[in-house]
Amino acid sequence: LIDGMLIAASYGVGSALGVATTLAVLFHEVPQELGDFGVLVYGGLPARKAVLYNVACALTAVVGALVSLVVGTAVAGFSATLLPVAAGSFLYIAGSDLIPELQREHRLSTSLWQSGLVLLGIGLLALLSVLEP
Repeated sequence: LIDGMLIAASYGVGSALGVATTLAVLFHEVPQELGDFGVLVYGGLPARKAVLYNVACALTAVVGALVSLVVGTAVAGFSATLLPVAAGSFLYIAGSDLIPELQREHRLSTSLWQSGLVLLGIGLLALLSVLEP
């Protein structure tokens, strides 16, 4: 739900921010949904039912986008309030969950791969900020 709200609100601010937010959410959600599917199947659900549950859960993002579009047009400053809160949440998740996990890796090749992906993400955001008029 929050992902959909965030994506819709970010497009209200600008197309480059909307694209960056969509990509960030997509890169986060696809692996998460695959992991959720694996957990559901490992827990005993048939694959078909696990996919159905994942799709139903993912559709809440559409509901969130619709809520954001409706509320965003009715409430002044909606996007300006939602986006910093969401950005702070993503930074908190990265700082508290992801970075400690990266520090547990001791193989140089894996660390270089992870660092390269982080730099790729930063480069993508920098490119989008340059392309925004």
